[in-house]
Amino acid sequence: MTSTHPTVTERRARFRQLHESGCFLIPNPWDVGSARYLQSLGFHALASTSSGSAFAHGRPDGGMPLVDVLEHLRTLVAACDVPINADFEDGHSATDDELARNVASCIATGVAGLSIEDSTGDAARPLYPFDEAVSRMRAARAAIDASRQDVLLVGRAECFLTGHEKPLDEAIRRLVAYAAAGADCLYAPGVRSPSDIEAIVRAVAPKPVNVLVAWPSELTLQQLGEMDVRRVSVGGRLAGAAWGGFMAAAKALREGRFDGFARNAPTREIDAFFRGDGANRS
Repeated sequence: MTSTHPTVTERRARFRQLHESGCFLIPNPWDVGSARYLQSLGFHALASTSSGSAFAHGRPDGGMPLVDVLEHLRTLVAACDVPINADFEDGHSATDDELARNVASCIATGVAGLSIEDSTGDAARPLYPFDEAVSRMRAARAAIDASRQDVLLVGRAECFLTGHEKPLDEAIRRLVAYAAAGADCLYAPGVRSPSDIEAIVRAVAPKPVNVLVAWPSELTLQQLGEMDVRRVSVGGRLAGAAWGGFMAAAKALREGRFDGFARNAPTREIDAFFRGDGANRS
């Protein structure tokens, strides 16, 4: 009996197709349950979140070992029928060769796309130097090409999140270089103003741009689409929403109160979802 689930190859082709026109929302689950629920709502693709998955493992953002990151990605891919984009941070690597090896391992999990960022995690040197960052993007591109798999490469410039003195100018400089180095989609997390978003879209056109909406925003998906943004993600904010509810309820318990459960989803509703025909893969 043949499976009705799309193959990894089919999901990768669908993911690339999503980036060709229009604007789509790619939310970020942090575990299998949240991924399956988001899929059930009709989202066409999902992206992992380094912070959300790390928190679920009792670690800070960026604190998951590579072996655990890869296992998390394999689990998400196996749990879903939609394409999965990997938040692969800086490739978990110190050198281009190590980055290329790790990208190959990431591709082997079955993801349809992966992002490489230029943030170092070192407060004294928050961004990889420009030339080094571009070289790392080329190494990621070469690893994908060597795999002969249709995996989308996302180049991330972290200038807005690392306190750069001229974040827009530097983000555009880097994103243009990342596009030339082989990135298929460009991404500057932290950009907020419509004028800055439009400037980034113009600078890397015709390549698609991802915008992170990680704060309460008056912008709508339709408005972002009208700016020619191709996709919109939310990073760890869904995980943050779950943690916010949990922490508030837990603190109320510590004070001897039980009103923190007022906004809980009914257990029977959650249970019914995971028992439903569309909730689990066979």
